[in-house]
Amino acid sequence: MSRIVTAAIALPFLIASILVSWLQPLFVVLAGAAMVLGLFEFYVLAKRKDMTPDPAAGYLGAAALFTIFYFATPDESLARLDVQSIVLVLIILTIGALVAAMIRGAPFEKMIASSGATVLGVLYVVLLGGHLVAVRTGFEQKLSAHLLSFFFLVLMGSDTGAYYVGRAIGKHKLASTISPGKTWEGVFGGIAAGLAFAVIAHFWFFRELPLKWTLPLAAVMTLLGILGDLTESALKRGAGAKDTAKILPGHGGALDRLDSLLFNAPLIYYFAHFYFGTRLFTQ
Repeated sequence: MSRIVTAAIALPFLIASILVSWLQPLFVVLAGAAMVLGLFEFYVLAKRKDMTPDPAAGYLGAAALFTIFYFATPDESLARLDVQSIVLVLIILTIGALVAAMIRGAPFEKMIASSGATVLGVLYVVLLGGHLVAVRTGFEQKLSAHLLSFFFLVLMGSDTGAYYVGRAIGKHKLASTISPGKTWEGVFGGIAAGLAFAVIAHFWFFRELPLKWTLPLAAVMTLLGILGDLTESALKRGAGAKDTAKILPGHGGALDRLDSLLFNAPLIYYFAHFYFGTRLFTQ
């Protein structure tokens, strides 16, 4: 029930920020807040294993990457990311994290792990998740709304299907050493739900994307979502934590909600970039 209540409160804001053109800044704020919390939770997990990531370097690098994704520019190839700027930020972040770890001084045996955690947190949360911001700000409103609606409908639908099918009939463990609650029955339930919601999305609002592409895309998204969920569970398992935080009743922390989205954010961006090409949608 707490999962349902939390979703009922949060979803209307997310939906409005996607569908209403002048609420684009709300989506950016929601995405930014989620990434800030996700990065914070990642660093908390690292600290549980006696690493000392540098928050200043991490958040500065995250802010720079987020800004690049926000200003992704529409052109004849749709949203174009400034790849050179992204590479430059990552170079500076890597050097800054290493220098910060060096300046902190001994014990130097934690230097590799600590500086690595600083950089990895930014790559995991912001480099991956920032692609959703580029979808919202870099594409025309109609295409952006269709892409993001499809994205969240498929992933939330597959997550819900996996959860309830797994609870109802799940018996065969998927990865007991990582996440004992996940089952193969839940996986198949999630895939079926993801494909079903993809078909619904096609006939409801996204006929521009044929079923011959809709279904494979949804299948890949669902599988990536499962891998993202398991990866985040493994991170928590390694840090000895059940949830990354307790800020979302019934859902845990921000990172617990972002896990499947992060692995899929680059996929939906680059699929749209290469599939739709120069076919711009008008508002």
